[in-house]
Amino acid sequence: MVEASKQVSIDVPEVKARRFGLIVIGDEILSGRRQDKHLSKLIELLNERGLSLSWAKYVADDPEQITATLKDSFASGDVVFSTGGIGATPDDHTRQCAALALGTKTELHPSAQELIAGRIQSMAEGDPIKADLNTPENQHRFKMGEFPIGSDIIPNPYNQIPGFCIREHYFVPGFPVMAAPMMAWCLDTHYQNLFHRENWAEQSFIVPKGIESTLSPLMERIEATFPGVKVFSLPSVGDASKGGVYAERHIELGIKGNANLLDSAWIALRTGTEALGYVIHDISKPD
Repeated sequence: MVEASKQVSIDVPEVKARRFGLIVIGDEILSGRRQDKHLSKLIELLNERGLSLSWAKYVADDPEQITATLKDSFASGDVVFSTGGIGATPDDHTRQCAALALGTKTELHPSAQELIAGRIQSMAEGDPIKADLNTPENQHRFKMGEFPIGSDIIPNPYNQIPGFCIREHYFVPGFPVMAAPMMAWCLDTHYQNLFHRENWAEQSFIVPKGIESTLSPLMERIEATFPGVKVFSLPSVGDASKGGVYAERHIELGIKGNANLLDSAWIALRTGTEALGYVIHDISKPD
């Protein structure tokens, strides 16, 4: 029994320490020519597995920016998904920047080479010229399989052109139809041991005409008193279309964390808010 107890005390902090991040690369996202769909999809994929996203960054198709961002993320120890920039056009820099960030070079991955060759053959549809792997066009396509030395491939069920992973960084295409199943595969293949390890929950109420500066000391006190519980505040100027307390200025005040830790913190937050002279409006849960 003693050994089992020791094992639990070691495992729990390790699970909590794992953070997941997202890097979205592409000028088209920053210019507004395309709307990012990766952020919401990764949040969905993580939440389905009892995990959550800790941070996200948007980066232009600029080699210096990409390299600097990846240097920081490789040093963070986080699990990171990166979308975009792994094609073979002049504005695709991610593969080379990942290698620079790691202090290494890129090389053609043997498995990627086989997959790309297979894709070329299938697209040729029997045309011997299109199927010739030595043509300049097809040789250029193999650049999509040049990854930082030491990388593993990420299978792409959409068109077989793989992504790559190294140091718990998972590089997938900028096309959501490809990126989503590839990110799901990475989670299911490498992180099942983290799924639904925490009984995560959150609950909140509305504070009509609430003032954050007045509520902040209470929020800080709750977090200090109940380790593992986070307090959040979502202010709103009001939305007349919703009516009631939602039509006027208000704050949604709540807590989140392991469900087993929330009961006492929830009571303390409600009691403390009312002690400040506020009236609490409970949020109706959908049927």
